[in-house]
Amino acid sequence: MSYSAVSACEHPRNGKFFCEFRYLGINSDVTPCLASLDAFTSRCHIRHMSKIKTVCVYCGSGPGTNPHFVEAAIELGKTFAENGIRLVYGGGSLGLMGAVAKSTLDHGGTVTGIIPDFLRARENALTRVQEMIVTPDMHERKRLMFERSDAFVALPGGIGTLEELVEQLTWQQLGRHSKPVLLANVDGFWEPFIALLTHMRATEFIRPTLSVDILKAERVADIVPRLRAAAARASDNSKELAPEVARRL
Repeated sequence: MSYSAVSACEHPRNGKFFCEFRYLGINSDVTPCLASLDAFTSRCHIRHMSKIKTVCVYCGSGPGTNPHFVEAAIELGKTFAENGIRLVYGGGSLGLMGAVAKSTLDHGGTVTGIIPDFLRARENALTRVQEMIVTPDMHERKRLMFERSDAFVALPGGIGTLEELVEQLTWQQLGRHSKPVLLANVDGFWEPFIALLTHMRATEFIRPTLSVDILKAERVADIVPRLRAAAARASDNSKELAPEVARRL
């Protein structure tokens, strides 16, 4: 497979993380055990903190009906820029995708957009980004988004956002990667999805031997600390999804 890129960037790798949010029963009110997270994060060695250098954000190509969704995307882009974290995203300039990317750039951050050729016009590819990769199809797009990211954040979005999120959770559950995956639960947007996972656990389609490891943040300010704390607890001998494996999934 081939793709074109405006520029190249190095991609750091991270290791295994342990869950902040594990679905163990049928209670849909399960919440993360994060009371001491800030204190833990503050004790992390700077070497661990540097593990999260690139974050992939999945989100809608529309703004949604709640103005808080756009506000959260703008705040997240600003947070990435201030923390020296490169944004990896779907490459568009519209909706939440455009909001998070433009905010990252407006605040001095760096952005990699990855977009399939057939969506460049439809989603109005953002030309301001430092790196724009155009892929031949959606599969190559998702593979490259995985390879170039240390962690994943899902802002509100539609079917595409859900598909990308669930794919990462599936690969994680199968032991193909252990990068942090976080739900940006803006105004409770992801609560129905959380309830569905709980239902799947209760009906044993998520078997007791398999965990769904996922972080959750109600506030944008908590996203980067929780990703970093998860990465700081990483195991050095974790497995990552090799490109040839990704192509077969």
